[in-house]
Amino acid sequence: MKLKVNRLATTWWKFWQQQPTIAWTFSVIWLLLISWVAFLWHLGSTGLVDETEPLFAEAARQMTVTGDWITPYFNGDTRFDKPPLVYWLMAIGYKLIGVNEWAVRLPSAIAAIALTVLGFYTLRSYGVCRPAILTQLHNSGLEGNSNIKHTPSKIPKLQPQLRLSAWIGSALIAFNPLTIVWARTGVSDMLLSGCMGCALLSFFLGYAQSEQVKEKTLFSTSKDRWYLAFYLLIALAILAKGPVGIVLPAIIIGTFLLYLGNAWDVLREMRLVRGITIILTIALPWYILVTIAHGDDYLESFFGYHNFERFTGVVNGHGAPWYFYFLVVLVGFAPWSSYLPMAITRIRFWQRQRWQSAPRSTHLGLFALFWFAGIFGFFTIAVTKLPSYVLPLMPAAAILLALMWSEYGSRGEGERGGWGEGERGRRGDGGMARGDGERGRRGDGGMARGDGEKDKINFVSLPSRPFDPILPSGIFNLILLVVIAAVVFYGSQLLGYDPAAPNLSELLQKSGLPTRGCLIWGSTALLTGLLLLRQRWWRWLWSVNLVGFIAFLILVLMPLIFLMDEARQLPLRQLSAHAAQVGQPGEELIMIGFEKPSVAFYTQRPVNYFSRQRKAMAYIKKVTLKKPQSSFVILLKSGELKETKLKPNQYTSLGSAGAYKLIRVIALRAGNS
Repeated sequence: MKLKVNRLATTWWKFWQQQPTIAWTFSVIWLLLISWVAFLWHLGSTGLVDETEPLFAEAARQMTVTGDWITPYFNGDTRFDKPPLVYWLMAIGYKLIGVNEWAVRLPSAIAAIALTVLGFYTLRSYGVCRPAILTQLHNSGLEGNSNIKHTPSKIPKLQPQLRLSAWIGSALIAFNPLTIVWARTGVSDMLLSGCMGCALLSFFLGYAQSEQVKEKTLFSTSKDRWYLAFYLLIALAILAKGPVGIVLPAIIIGTFLLYLGNAWDVLREMRLVRGITIILTIALPWYILVTIAHGDDYLESFFGYHNFERFTGVVNGHGAPWYFYFLVVLVGFAPWSSYLPMAITRIRFWQRQRWQSAPRSTHLGLFALFWFAGIFGFFTIAVTKLPSYVLPLMPAAAILLALMWSEYGSRGEGERGGWGEGERGRRGDGGMARGDGERGRRGDGGMARGDGEKDKINFVSLPSRPFDPILPSGIFNLILLVVIAAVVFYGSQLLGYDPAAPNLSELLQKSGLPTRGCLIWGSTALLTGLLLLRQRWWRWLWSVNLVGFIAFLILVLMPLIFLMDEARQLPLRQLSAHAAQVGQPGEELIMIGFEKPSVAFYTQRPVNYFSRQRKAMAYIKKVTLKKPQSSFVILLKSGELKETKLKPNQYTSLGSAGAYKLIRVIALRAGNS
């Protein structure tokens, strides 16, 4: 007697199996749609956000002005915080589409899109969670040739799960808060995550293909091409953010191979010496040239301060407790983070012998776990902590959940359980017991069927159990959604005073966005609760979260970004544009009381920053003593004009916007204030 199967799900999977062309067309449209909505939609429609983004944007613009593509400069000073790849890509964007926000953010968006697409391809090829699945199918007579034997994508019964895994995984890689934020910001974090993530996926694609029949080409095997891509991407990661671009992948891959006990074999097939040569050839020249140009200044700033000291000490006050990244992952991967403990547990990493004896093509889940744990552990040990540091583990988290949900969603109604869960019979090697009331013993991992079916395979059918581990995760998901709805609703009241936008909280409340966001997440929580009440619908919990997240992104988050841009950044852009128009040749631009790097980018002029009015006035008097006809354009907060002690006849008002005022001071001499 067959287990009951949800008719809708069965019809769905049969349709995709019978229409491979339509399935691939849908997949392409799916990737284009999620990439556009997550990363490209309104990418350059808002101004640069102080404080960090304009530093990168202006340093890249300076490269196009000076023609010096080796040394990054900001506002006349060297900027050794990051290597040059992000500046080079932005500068190329300026040449192609102009000096604008699109060119600044496009490298981050492209890196995120590449990671999403390659994640889809990897899951579409190897998106199975448990080695026992292939063992089951092989023992059923489907191992007809060597390609099928180790390639999940070549086994017909795995096609539904692989498609679902790829669709879910690519969506989760794109639609999580941390990735959305950094893929839309013109800094180096997403570029590092994209290069490193694609490198790790390339490694796995080469690693998983190493057991297949080698398809020779004019240049190399398919395996060799993926390993070559791995080395090229590692070199780019080093140029994106320094040594961390190779240290983290080395930790992840090294611990993964040591766990499996095949490190020497894999390193040999990777041709490690050739790979290191490729990495050094691409990444090393810039480091040599910039060191020749600046010597100890560069070495102490980049390697000493921005790498070693960040790991061993607190830099710029960015310290946090040891559990900091537990909170970052909980919020930054919400609402999916509620299912991460279950997804990690299902890998059953403690069963080492089973993993060691399993085909490499089933190791994606285990590799994703080492990927996740390696980055999480590394930055937990590091003393300086920032939320963006764990951005590179988000794809691994998405893969873990995609494997879990695809396996769960590909089963029939009432079929549950993890690796070896839900089995009523005893088995010697982790095979899967199925059938009507099976309670026999099996020692060979084969499949016992109690209904006399000898030729058919019911894909991953497991007898139901009274308890499913997805239930507590679903309850946690429900609680998290309720908390998110409450935080969104009361968020405007919790905002502190922002001197750059004093009326931001009031504007937010008038916009109705908190209420709209609360309704979206509240509805998502309600639907999640309803699904939890019906056991047969648990497989669709991921889709409710996805729809809620996309609705929030489109209807709340994007309007919120425009609102904050108008309140905080637009006044500075307006005054910066005006300062560039009214500025006279040789006239100095001064900012008093605050430092906003976006002014340097939008005026395309050097800016002299002073933290106090007294220092600024003393500087102006000193300059006018030497050059009596000197004039200065000053940008300051409107309420602080009185503190400069300037008399009405000593300055001319040029304009005001938001909380800021632009004035011109001419020939201010000692004794005239």
